[in-house]
Amino acid sequence: MNFAKVNALLSRRFDRLSAHGISFSDFMILYLISQHPDEKMRRVDLADRIGLTSSGVTRMLVPMEKTGMVKREVSQRDARVSYVMLTAAGKTVLEEALVTADFLSEEIIPAEMVKKTNGLSEILSELGGNIS
Repeated sequence: MNFAKVNALLSRRFDRLSAHGISFSDFMILYLISQHPDEKMRRVDLADRIGLTSSGVTRMLVPMEKTGMVKREVSQRDARVSYVMLTAAGKTVLEEALVTADFLSEEIIPAEMVKKTNGLSEILSELGGNIS
């Protein structure tokens, strides 16, 4: 129950990303894609990293494609495989949102508390909460 409450509180705090026209889920997608070579990921890999089904990620990506933050690319080798790529607009939104996200992260967990969270971070990673 405490995990659910903390999740709700964190989600509410990160709602401030709406100032950039994105949700926290959109931010996570943009961030994950940006961390990959060539700033593109297979949809199935993105779904795995974010903890959703492939169809769930596809539903999230449709509005992001319409607003020009991401685009699709079909694999040259296998037409069944599609990639999600970051666009120039997506990079700009992500760069601006990262400033806000960093501020919010420091507000939530001040620098002096970071050491105290290492054990919790390890537990969350073991439970599958490591997106990197």
